[in-house]
Amino acid sequence: MRILVTGARGKVGAATVATLHDAGHDVTATDLARPAFEANPGGVGYRQADLTAAGDAFAIVRGHDAVVHAAAIPEPTQNPAHTVFGNNLMSVFNVLEAAVRWGVPRFVNLSSETVPGFFFPERRWLPDYIPVDEEHPIRPQDPYATAKHFGEQLMDGATRRSDITAVSIRPSWVQWEGNIANNLGPWLREPTASEGFWAYIDVYDLADAIRLAVEAATPGHEVVYIASPDAALHEPLEVVARRIHGDATPEIRPDARSGISIAKARRLLGYDPQRTWRDYLDDEGRLRPAAGERLERGETGVQRGRLLQGVG
Repeated sequence: MRILVTGARGKVGAATVATLHDAGHDVTATDLARPAFEANPGGVGYRQADLTAAGDAFAIVRGHDAVVHAAAIPEPTQNPAHTVFGNNLMSVFNVLEAAVRWGVPRFVNLSSETVPGFFFPERRWLPDYIPVDEEHPIRPQDPYATAKHFGEQLMDGATRRSDITAVSIRPSWVQWEGNIANNLGPWLREPTASEGFWAYIDVYDLADAIRLAVEAATPGHEVVYIASPDAALHEPLEVVARRIHGDATPEIRPDARSGISIAKARRLLGYDPQRTWRDYLDDEGRLRPAAGERLERGETGVQRGRLLQGVG
């Protein structure tokens, strides 16, 4: 398949480029950064585009069999609210509109676990139950989660008015060798409150899920959560949750090994995560030597995905 990956120089986009390329697909990468203007034999074609501009989106989407839309400002705290909302909503609108008009049959939209209300609310928020699944009520407060929710609604509309089919993936907190020790290490040493109840996703398992979603033949628009099968904790999730949240602890269902359920992704896509924080971190939450050496040698899927695009 000829597959366009937007946001291709971010950690999710770069890992996805490498995974799709390894699977034999013809990948085009796009992002805001300028091309290298150097020969890149055997690599992935890269094109610069600002997807908030409809003309750029229509030019870049044409001729592909599928689009993976990973481009976004990844959280709402480091940019003005209107910038986050406008960028994230208009980029998905423009790319999806182009895909519909050019007759692209498949669209994989990177949404977010924040859609129900996680992580960035101005007023206290906890889920109704754990693990959160696709049936949980949607109550976002911040511009990032709200834009992601509207993006899912755009997918609904597109599949009603055209033959395009779509999957929106809601990834949990994305980890790779370059950030996992800083992000998850503190939880392993001294757990603190987590609205996502210590859920996370390995970027390479996420890239595998994206490939499965691209290659699947699901009708209409489906929304699936993608997370690792365990929480970033040494103790059972329920023990830590009740110690921290006390009487405010949501209902914890018997199958809760993480704050996010991946049952639908397993059933619909055949998603089968293979990686855990234990592959990278020791019991103290520090990066294992082998993982650190792989990072230093530039052998990670994130780094290789960027190299395939002709950048380090």
